[in-house]
Amino acid sequence: MSDNTPDSQIPYDEIVQEALRAVVGRVLGEVQKNGSQLPGNHHFYITFKTQAPGVSIPRHLQERFPDEMTIVLQNKFWDLLVDDDGFSVGLSFNQIPSALTVPFSAITAFVDPAVDFGLQFQAEVPDDTLDQHDDAENDGSYDGAEQADGPDITSDDGSNVVTVDFGRKK
Repeated sequence: MSDNTPDSQIPYDEIVQEALRAVVGRVLGEVQKNGSQLPGNHHFYITFKTQAPGVSIPRHLQERFPDEMTIVLQNKFWDLLVDDDGFSVGLSFNQIPSALTVPFSAITAFVDPAVDFGLQFQAEVPDDTLDQHDDAENDGSYDGAEQADGPDITSDDGSNVVTVDFGRKK
């Protein structure tokens, strides 16, 4: 495409983002149907904006992660509930049980490192961006040392990472 491409009257970027977020919903919905049992070695890193509308996390996590947070669904999670708008789940952080509610619109990344699959999303929150976050380090996190700084979801090696950025004009 050239730099002279006219502005589209169809919001393709929003439609694609919504469709890709539906992939996350379907995957989590399948896990819920299976009694919150993940098949094989699958596990998920889910990054979301903590200030996005509809996000509900305990105050101590909100203070620690004022902008963005990455959680891990692997071994120690409970009460996974998925609906059309998002999901809720119980996780433990430093031995403190916590309930989190995350709308799909708040998710900025979804990664399943067991099969080298990842999706990145444009955040649907106000533009008051804050500093980069630390990993949440919930008690059920992946033990791999290479993940110490969080999942690397960008890849030039032909892996299954999907990034969608239509260069939205502001």
